[in-house]
Parts: sequence; C-alpha cells; structure tokens
Amino acid sequence: MKEWLLKWPGTFILLLLCITQAIGQNTPRTVEGTIVDQSENLPLPGVSVLEKGTTNGTVTDLDGRFTLNLRTANPILVLSFVGFDTQEINVGNQNNFEIVLREDISQLDEVVVVGYGTQKRSDITGSVASVPKDRLSNLPVTDITQAIQGTTAGLNVTQGSSVPGSPGGMQIRGVNSINANTSPFLVVDGSPFFGSINDISPNDVESIEILKDASAVAIYGTRGANGVILITTKRGNVGEGKPRINYSGYTGFEGFANMLTPMGPDQYVQKYEDFLIANNLSRTQVLPNAAEVDNYNAGITTDWMDVATQQGRITENNLSISGGTENVQYFVSGSHLDQQGVIKGFGFKRTSIRSNIDAKINDYISVGTSAFFTDRNQDGGRANLLQASAMSPYSVPYDENGNLIVWPMAPEQLFVNPLLMTTADRQDRQKTLSGGGYVDIKPGIPGLNYRLNGNFVYNINRFAQYTGRPANDLFGTANTDNTERQNWVLENILTYSREFDKHRIDFTGLYSAQKVDFFRNRAQSRGFTNDALSFYRMEAGTTQQAWSEGNSYTLLSQMGRMNYSYDSRYLVTVTARRDGYSAFGANTSKYGLFPSIALGWNIHNEGFMSNNNIGELKLRISHGQTGNQAIDVNQTASVANTVLQPFNGTAQVGVLYDNMGNANLNWETTTATNIGLDFGIVENKVRGSIEAYKTVTNDILLRRNLPTTTGYNNVWANLGKMQNVGLEFTLHTVNLTRGDFVWESSLNYSQYRNEILELYGDGRDDVGNNWFIGHPLRVIFDYEKLGIWQVGEEVAGHDPVSRPGDIKFRDQNGDGVINADDRIILGQRDPRWIGGLTNTFRYKNFNLSIFVQAVRGGLRSNNVLTYADEAGRRNIPEDIGYWTPENPSNYWPSLGAFRNYRGFQFAEDFSFVRIKDIRLGYNVPSVLLTRFGIQNLTVYMAGRNLHTFTNWVGWDPEAEYIQRGSDNYQNNYPLVRTVSFGLNVTL
Repeated sequence: MKEWLLKWPGTFILLLLCITQAIGQNTPRTVEGTIVDQSENLPLPGVSVLEKGTTNGTVTDLDGRFTLNLRTANPILVLSFVGFDTQEINVGNQNNFEIVLREDISQLDEVVVVGYGTQKRSDITGSVASVPKDRLSNLPVTDITQAIQGTTAGLNVTQGSSVPGSPGGMQIRGVNSINANTSPFLVVDGSPFFGSINDISPNDVESIEILKDASAVAIYGTRGANGVILITTKRGNVGEGKPRINYSGYTGFEGFANMLTPMGPDQYVQKYEDFLIANNLSRTQVLPNAAEVDNYNAGITTDWMDVATQQGRITENNLSISGGTENVQYFVSGSHLDQQGVIKGFGFKRTSIRSNIDAKINDYISVGTSAFFTDRNQDGGRANLLQASAMSPYSVPYDENGNLIVWPMAPEQLFVNPLLMTTADRQDRQKTLSGGGYVDIKPGIPGLNYRLNGNFVYNINRFAQYTGRPANDLFGTANTDNTERQNWVLENILTYSREFDKHRIDFTGLYSAQKVDFFRNRAQSRGFTNDALSFYRMEAGTTQQAWSEGNSYTLLSQMGRMNYSYDSRYLVTVTARRDGYSAFGANTSKYGLFPSIALGWNIHNEGFMSNNNIGELKLRISHGQTGNQAIDVNQTASVANTVLQPFNGTAQVGVLYDNMGNANLNWETTTATNIGLDFGIVENKVRGSIEAYKTVTNDILLRRNLPTTTGYNNVWANLGKMQNVGLEFTLHTVNLTRGDFVWESSLNYSQYRNEILELYGDGRDDVGNNWFIGHPLRVIFDYEKLGIWQVGEEVAGHDPVSRPGDIKFRDQNGDGVINADDRIILGQRDPRWIGGLTNTFRYKNFNLSIFVQAVRGGLRSNNVLTYADEAGRRNIPEDIGYWTPENPSNYWPSLGAFRNYRGFQFAEDFSFVRIKDIRLGYNVPSVLLTRFGIQNLTVYMAGRNLHTFTNWVGWDPEAEYIQRGSDNYQNNYPLVRTVSFGLNVTL
C-alpha cells in the first residue's frame, strides 16, 4: 500500500482532499439497496442492516430492499442474516447498492435431508454428501445425471450415450454384485421413486443428497445396497405472501464434440489399393464395387457425414408459481423440452407438470400432496451414423427419381443406406404419472410425531415401428412393444425427539409395504403387400407372432433408527431394518435383517480446541450390513418356453426348458465399514472431508451357466464373494476475497479397487466370463501387444503365422507359440480414479464457473483399431495410419492383419480430462428492474463438453459409440458439444 501511495502521490493527495471534504459535511446522507442470496439471486427479506458503531439500523422488506439514513462520517454497513456470513460494506460515496449475501460456509447448522427426515450437518454420523446447489440452477441440462456428474466423491456418472433423452448411468462406490443391478436407489420427496430419473425436470429440484455408507443407506434396507440418491423438489415457503412467478428458459446449439472423419475420395482409392497389396490380392478395378466404379468414372462423390448429420438444437421453457401463508404453501410448475439431435431423425421431447401442496389443518394435523406427470417422446425414424461412416465417398444416397438407394455400394450388401431408417414409421413414448401424499400428526406429546406417506407411480411405455419394404428386402415389418407398470408404497413413520440437559435423542420407526404389478405384450408381423397400413393393422401381414408376460411382487419392511447426541460432541446412530421379498424361494426365509451402527465425535466442540483456528473437526466411523434382492420374480422356479417344431408336416407347439429354479435362493449381503474425517480451518475457508471404506458382499446372487446336457441354460444361486476398498477426498476453499471479487474452488477425488474373493467355492476362475479370483470383476483378459512386426524382423521363430504389419504379441510362457495360453489380465475396465474441479469467480453482478472432469486408469476396447477385416468393403476414418512398408507404424496394424489377430480386443487406456462445462452469468441490477415489477433477472451463457484432453483415438473415450455390426442406436451416437443461452426471471 505504501509503495502504491509513493508511486501515485497525486492520487494520494486527491484521496486526502475527498476524505477531508467528507468529514466536513454535516448534511445527513441516505443510502438504499437490495440484498439477494448467493445461490439463486433471490431477494432476502429480514436482513439486518446496521451502521457500524451505532444503534442505527433497519431490515430489508419482502423484496430485499432497504433504506437507511446515515449518521457517521465514514459509514460502514454491517449485514447479518441467519445462515449467511456477516458482511461489512464500506459506503464511501456510493448511495445505491446491489449486495449479494454469501451463505455461511461453515454449514454446521445446515439442515440436510437424510433418510426419513432431516438432520443438522454437525449431527450426521454417516457418509452423506450434498450436490452443490449452483449445479441445479442456471445450468442447461436435460436430466439430473448431467447436473451431478463429477460433483461428488464416490459418485460415478457415465454419459453412456448422448442420444437425446438417454440419461447417464450412475454408480455409488463401485460394483458390489456380479449379475445384480448396481444402480443407486432413488427417493423423491421422501418416497421411493420407481420411474426414470429422466422423468424429473432439473428445474423442479431443490436439493440432492447422496447416501453412501451402510449407516446412511441401511434405513432403506435392500433397496439401498448400491447407495441412495435423495431428491427434494421445490415447495412453497411460509411468508412469501403474494405468488412468486419464475420463468427460466434457454436455447442451445449442439455439434460433434469430436468428429472422426471418414477418408476422402483420394484416400479411399489409395486405401483400397493398400488393402489388396496387404492381402496379396490382384487388382481388377479401381474400386471394389460396380456402383463405386461408375461414380468414380463420372466424378461423383458424396460427403456421407454431411448427409446423415445436422445442426443439433435444444430448447427448454419452464414456468413455476409458488407462494404460501402460514397455513398453506404451494408450488406448481410446468416445463417443455425440445431437442433435435446431431444425427438426422434423433429427437426428444419432454413435457412435465408438477404440483406440491402443503397445508396446516390445525396445530396437530398437516397434510400435503406431491404429484407430477411426464410425457417423453422419442418418435421418428433415425439415420445410422455407423453406416454413414462406412459409405464409400463414390456412392450416392438417391437414384435419378429421388428415391433412396438401399445399397449405395451395390452389389455390396453389408452396408445399407444410412438414411434408410429415417423412412420408418416409429413411435417411442413413455408416460409417468405419480401421485403421493402425506398426513402429519402431532398428538400433543412434545417431540412425538406420526406421518403416513403414500405414493403411486404408473408407467406406460409404448413402442411401435413399421419398416417399409424397400428397407427390408421387400418384406414390410411391423413391431410393437408395450409395457405397463404400477407401483404403490405405503409408509408409516413414527418419530420422537427429546432434549434434556446436554442429551438429545431422536427415534424413527417405520412400517412399510410395497407392491409392483408389471405387464408386457409384444407382437411382430411381416410380409405386407403395401406400406400404407404401417403398424395399425398387423393382421395384414402374412406371418404374425405375439408374446406377453406379466408378474407382480411385494415387499414388507420394518425399520428402527436411534440417534443420540451428548453435548453436540459425541454422536451415536443405531439402525436396523427388516425386509421381506415375495420372490425368494420357498425353502428359505423371505426376510432379511440388516443392522448398522455409526459413531461421531465433534472434536472441535471439545474445550481443549477452543483456542484453535479450527471451525470444524469431526471423526465418523460406521459399520453395518445392507441386502440386495437382485433377482426378478419367477427366478426361484423352473421356467419353460413354448417353441414351434416341425412334426409330421405341420408345426407343433413344444416345450423348451430355459431357467432352472432354485428354491433356496436368499439375499445378497454386503458388510461395509466406513471411516471419515470432516474438517474446516482458517475460519472454515478451507473445509472438506476424507473417507476410507471397505465393503464385502457374501452370498452373491449369481446366474451360473449350465451344460446344455442338463436341458437348462443357467440357474440362479447364492455363490461367490467380492469386496470393494476405496478412498474419497473432498475439498472446498475460498481462495481469494478482495472487495467485490471472490474466488472459490471445489475439488473431489475418489478411487476404489474391486476384487473377486470367491466364485463357485472350488477356487477356480471362470475364464469364459472373464471372472478371476483376486482380480476386479470387470477386466480385460487378452494378449499383450508389443507393437507391430516390421520388415526385416525375425518373425518365424516367435510367431510363425505372422508377417510384417501384423500385431506383435508377447509369448508369455516362452513356448514359441502364440495361443490362448498367452492371454493375461491387462487391466480393469473401470477407472482407477475419478475427480472433478470447479472454480467459481464472482465480481459484483457477474459470476463465472468452470468445471473440469477427470477420469484415469481404465481400459476399454477401441473399435477404431479393428477395421482391418472390413477395409476392402467399407470406408474407414482418415485418422487411421495403417501400416505399410512405406509407413512402418508400430501402433497401427496393416490392412491384412485381421487374419492373424486372434480375436484381440485392442484394449487401450481411456483416461481423459474434460472441460465439462463453463457458465458465465450476469444478475441485472434491481434498480433497473423494479419499474417493471421484476424481482430478479439473470442472463447467462454456458458451454458443455467443450474440450477433452486424451490420447484416445476415436469418437469419445468415455463411451465409444461404435460396435461392429451393431444397429443399436445407443451405441451409434457420439458425444456432443453444446453452447446455450438462457435467462431466469422472477416476478
């Protein structure tokens, strides 16, 4: 500071004169302003505004505004509000203020949603993580998984496909089972949720908590074996008075995050010549197919990627109305999402309506409802990017009459016109209706409360497709697939809380019942005389088939949980849940009991810590069990299917056994231990947590293959044992605070190692399924690639069948022969660690957020390296630098290597660091808005999947889109980059 004054003496003198003039002024000054919160930029009523050193002060009104007559010469405003940091503002010569009040970063008194209730964060003993609230607002995403990806240690969200309407996959702390579902359990507004996470509009979400350890998830019993995600939707608030209307909307443009461009015309011609040379084939024409030769001679080419793709776009509009008095609060919202994909025909529309109402009947009874309806639409025929990438540039999509050519590279029939399926009549729609309610009764005994929760979810999925005759070998084909699922759950919850002296006790008891009814019917018809009837008259086809199935199951549960706290220092949580599942076998108990215990010590509340600069220091330890029902209904009974068999010149119905029943099936049981340390130092400007855990799963429900001589394909059995060991780290720091500028960072890191301990009880591996005792569940078992055989190398003595250009494999056992005995475990398919880093910068009304995602250490088959077998029949990416004597690559094999590659999976490290999203927002000053009756206006722009740093060669390292010979749309859609512009308006 002194150096600055010496450098700029004129500025110093001017400043001195200003101060002198200000001191000499005796005329009273009036200042005014508006105070808003940090997370949503909403006005804060009731904030205390005090002139420092005096008793002169005021509070903000319902719109967050204040006016204050100042009394001192150099006034400083002191702002304070419950749950927020106390801030001091130097008034200076400013008379009007736009102030953002920062939330109290200690958060020890923050109320966090846990299973069947809430707790202060300082009282939590289990592993519970909250998703940052700023990820839930001003972020243009189509589903919740995109918002929470990379934000929480221990939560792995994979964007398996960018297909519009396709949510990401989620795992909490790895894989605990072999054949069972490993996705976390969803709970919405306190009730189990049985729809798709894509049914929930991100705009309706107030908060998300992740329950990870046994103590936190045991309260949900068998359904919490893979972790629990608690989603709380927005509700009306007491004291809002007049209705609050909020509109949020954005529009965005999508494009390929990384384009794997096929070879151009000249490269394609050269590639065919190199292919013939590599395979010792003679060349009879310039290109392999007659249609290609004709176009080559005529100079006709096509950019097939341009033909099959388009500019993607996405638009969402959301309108909500909320309000409340002391007795009634309400929140009603509606939203519509319209997304057009980057591949022609791909699209997604979602319309959702939500209504949350809470009412206080009297001092003893409160009631409420939560209802929503979602309609998801993925109609329309779709282009195929796999086929587009394979098309010869010397081929055309249409004939002279404007009709699609089925085989543009005729007579080649392996690859069809990528636009062919855009002509299909296709309907793909899902509807979810959910209605729930509660009755909350306080019987008059202090601390005692009874709550009845009821929830009903009704899912209808309808799929129908007609593929016309030109696209289907002159046989029109119609398919329908309709499913219906009804799910209801009823929960009786009794809670009791009491405090005496330094003791606090909280008890929660639960008795619940659930039933699921499922029905599905499918039909197919082929051989239509024309395409006019589509799938509306399936009986018009010459051959028809029909299938149907239905089932139901029930769950019955009891649970008890006791929380004890002494002097906010010593914490104990004991939980036990008993679940019964109707689908288990007749020879064993259908019930399982799953207990847990957790201990916590708030070290920072001890007397010996009073003089330390530590805001939080808490040690947590938990141990417990959870279960996994894992199997569907009818798995404990032997199952037979009907088949048609020719007999005596006619088709007769026969019976074919499929699944062998096992009446002794029982629960999987996972025993978990967790230890965690929460800390906050430097006035809690640096806070975080470190956690280590170990889970062991016994009696794994495993589908075991059987010899065909038994008449069955497989049988379910309680076999095997596996474990997970992991480490998690979370850190939040306030790096810099200078006046109106604030820089904060949030970092999370997690790693885990999965290991199979037992399989079938005989100590043997299951090589056929790539399951190896002492190794992770998901591994790459394959040959070890050393490079590529080069011209002049001594090949014969090492691998007699190979030649230059082929892949060089390591002879693991040194017998001079490369065969199946030389395969080893190369690595695991899951990453060794994942992490996320968010940097947030705020300056006055501007805010900038940069989120970076990191994934390291996993292997995945790279299909881009496996085109050699088809190189003479298709186009390939121009990035493939295949081996030739003139290009002696030690990475890419030659175009003739497929004959000797022995089924090699081409596994490669898919590690990457990705700039996942960047958001820049501006909060328009309220002085510009009040005349229009607007409380808040935020405008922003955001980019998603902006850049990926990786050594992976292909479309995307996170989920390679292409699969050989596959027509699976989910695997034929690349990662997209999105740039969006949006606004939030509150009236």
